[in-house]
Amino acid sequence: MTTPSTLLRQLTTWHRPLVVYAALTVPAILFTIGGLIVDDRVVDGAPIWLKPMKFLVSTLVYTITWAWMFTKQTRPRRWMWWTGTVSAVLLALEMVIIIGQVVRGTASHFNNVSQFDTNLFTIMGVAITVVWVLNMIQGVVMFRDRIADRPMALAIRLGVVLGSIGIALAFLMLGPTDDQLAALDHGGTSDRIGAHTVGLADGGPGMPLTGWSTVGGDLRIPHFIGIHGMQFLPLVALALMLLAPRVRRLADETVRLRLVGVAAGGYAGLTALVLWQALRGQSLIRPDGLTLAAAGLLLVAVGLGVRYALSARTPAKDLEASA
Repeated sequence: MTTPSTLLRQLTTWHRPLVVYAALTVPAILFTIGGLIVDDRVVDGAPIWLKPMKFLVSTLVYTITWAWMFTKQTRPRRWMWWTGTVSAVLLALEMVIIIGQVVRGTASHFNNVSQFDTNLFTIMGVAITVVWVLNMIQGVVMFRDRIADRPMALAIRLGVVLGSIGIALAFLMLGPTDDQLAALDHGGTSDRIGAHTVGLADGGPGMPLTGWSTVGGDLRIPHFIGIHGMQFLPLVALALMLLAPRVRRLADETVRLRLVGVAAGGYAGLTALVLWQALRGQSLIRPDGLTLAAAGLLLVAVGLGVRYALSARTPAKDLEASA
């Protein structure tokens, strides 16, 4: 049985800079929650402390996931340790800028009000691009590593692919909108370059906590879902492993492997679906008939995949390998 003290001892053996970053986000998250309570300032229609809180939670999950995944390497590499360290430093830099802009009472993202604001957003863009490249490099190494548990190995590998795609989707928000281009083409200026809302200006009605648009498409949704495939798939593999002693069919490693593959396909389909919905300027909570039909087809495909994974015969060679 894993006790809190045992878990803490395990954490000390994980990638230390990533664990330190994750630990520092906890009091920072509590600080931003306090800001939400006592500070009534608003940026883009949302409480000013909401963005740093969301980014802190997201990067906490991201860094602790990578700190754990590094422990799954069969042959640890020193240069890989440095990729994790650089990622932790760059994420910390990004959070300093985001919180600093909140203190100044202005937006951190897409801010083109002054050269200083533009420079800060450029630094953030460069930082997250480097993290994205390092994420893909780390993913290639994880693909080549021979992790003993095949379902978990597949979950980690495909999770990194989904996470890399999710990070890349952020680049769709960086280009100027039609209104911003029109202002620039006529020799004017725009206080914002880029947006996360499709079809409308940023700052309209949003969902509680996430702030995702309730009236237009929102590119933050596929970005968020894609990134967290890195956590979803390993959790699926872990759940299947824990259920294996109780569910006879799951005792077969090949069945669990297939189910992880189905989960990955379904998750990739979900990411593509909400991306398509956002690009059409459609709110997540206001799907049209076409979106609902696509969602239904996705559910049917996943259901058939699960049925196949549970009912298909295991090849003899796989039975021998798992014996």
